[in-house]
Amino acid sequence: MTRRPRPTAPPSRAARVALSTSRAERVALPTSRAERVALSTASRAELLALSMSSRAERVARSRGIRTLGVVALRALTGALAVASCTDREPRAPDLRPPAAAAADTVAVWMTTGDGSALLAKQPALVFDTPVAGVPTITVDGATTYQAMDGFGYTLTGGSALVINRMPPAARDALLRELFTRSSTSLGVSYLRLSIGASDLSSAPFTYDEVPAGQTDPALAAFSIDAERADLIPVLRQILAIDPSITLLATPWTAPRWMKDNASYVGGSLLPANYPAYARYFVKYLQAMKAEGITIAAIAVQNEPLNPDNNPSMTMTAAAQAEFIKHHLGPALRAAGLTTKIFLYDHNADHPEYPLAILNDPAAKAFVDGSAFHLYGGSIDALSTVHDAHPDRNIYFTEQYTASNGSFAGDLRWHVRNLAVGAPGNWSRTVLEWNLANDETFGPHTAGGCGTCLGAVTIHSSSSAVTRNVAYYVIGHLSRFVEPGSVRIASAVSDDARATLPNVAFRTPSNRHVLVVLNDGETTQTFNVAFGGRSVTHTLGTGSVATYVW
Repeated sequence: MTRRPRPTAPPSRAARVALSTSRAERVALPTSRAERVALSTASRAELLALSMSSRAERVARSRGIRTLGVVALRALTGALAVASCTDREPRAPDLRPPAAAAADTVAVWMTTGDGSALLAKQPALVFDTPVAGVPTITVDGATTYQAMDGFGYTLTGGSALVINRMPPAARDALLRELFTRSSTSLGVSYLRLSIGASDLSSAPFTYDEVPAGQTDPALAAFSIDAERADLIPVLRQILAIDPSITLLATPWTAPRWMKDNASYVGGSLLPANYPAYARYFVKYLQAMKAEGITIAAIAVQNEPLNPDNNPSMTMTAAAQAEFIKHHLGPALRAAGLTTKIFLYDHNADHPEYPLAILNDPAAKAFVDGSAFHLYGGSIDALSTVHDAHPDRNIYFTEQYTASNGSFAGDLRWHVRNLAVGAPGNWSRTVLEWNLANDETFGPHTAGGCGTCLGAVTIHSSSSAVTRNVAYYVIGHLSRFVEPGSVRIASAVSDDARATLPNVAFRTPSNRHVLVVLNDGETTQTFNVAFGGRSVTHTLGTGSVATYVW
């Protein structure tokens, strides 16, 4: 991945590391089965224990401690296991969204820049007459835009490793926290995978490794065995929790023998190997399917304009068009695969790249849509591509947060540009970068990102879990907006357009969801108007809220 919020050109690794701007916010994650029971039952003993836990967390926070240790959490929840001893069988996953408030009220969840509220439920708002003299955000459910496919992260090889080495009970608790949808879980509905290694794998590899100087056009050496230790087991656990989750896969590099520099880093795919590389994709999709894992979509190449990552591979727009229309598209069709093809998968500062491919009718015929990152350019470039080809889809597939930034700054930037900006510019997905890593920001390859912060940090010695800013950015969408929801119109009065960015959705169950950021420098009070009714709310500077009715 490239690492910088908004460069003017594809940045170097050194520049990306130097200019990274994000930060972790550390909060304990329930790790025992008893704790999960606590979140799903309401006995007096459990509520008392939860209030004790909440109090302990507040005391810890006041002392500057962001993460409660596993031992302390288990002590607090030991009584819960006794109180709930009848719950001995595995429960069916709860994928229902949090309940909306009563018909005349609006439920509110909020995260503040200072971390005093973290995706925390607020008092319900009552529909009433609007307050005069403040901005109004008007939600119009009759005006609809794109359907939403989901929200989530990349399950890198490193993510799978740190999750899979957790104790079974802690791992199960974390996966249910991430992949069920309720008032206490996240509801992640979309995951991106790497085909072979990414820079957040322990080491670079592909699925067709042969000795230096040899080639393998028949792909006799093809194998996904490198994924059997961690990625495949973790994916199976996730799919057992939510079989409907959507999976996108993209390669960081082709096998070295297919490239003009025979290296994991940089270089380009040799045209003579286009047929073999198309078959490589087919074999990958078939191999994963044989493991019970269906890949819904593939992107042709991660960051095709970035030659510096480890691994990486460059690919021009002309080369990508040639590969799609004469090799990859026909190969998928011949194999009877309906896997979607995404092109580009890089920064918004070069919309001419996807446009050049979409302007080629033969290539466009095989393409579902274009994928974007935002380490360069402006999010409204997604609309530029959509408007030129409205019959093809838009996807936002990666943005990182870094270990040396600020929670408040990243919350604000990522909500404005990703949570609000990407759907507001036609994206069907919002994906942050790495799902999980350890306290040293690993694993990663030599030369890979050493400052990339996961949505969660899993501490290697204790398996304690810390939730970071990307957790909350995605959570303000994923917990409430199920796949199949549609974006609907929302507009704020002109005087607050720059300081109250917002986006709205209607879910399949006919609930309405509005996400609002206070991007100004002062506390703002505003009305939310819908169907002739209004509620009024106040957000502190840098705070984000999700409203559900």
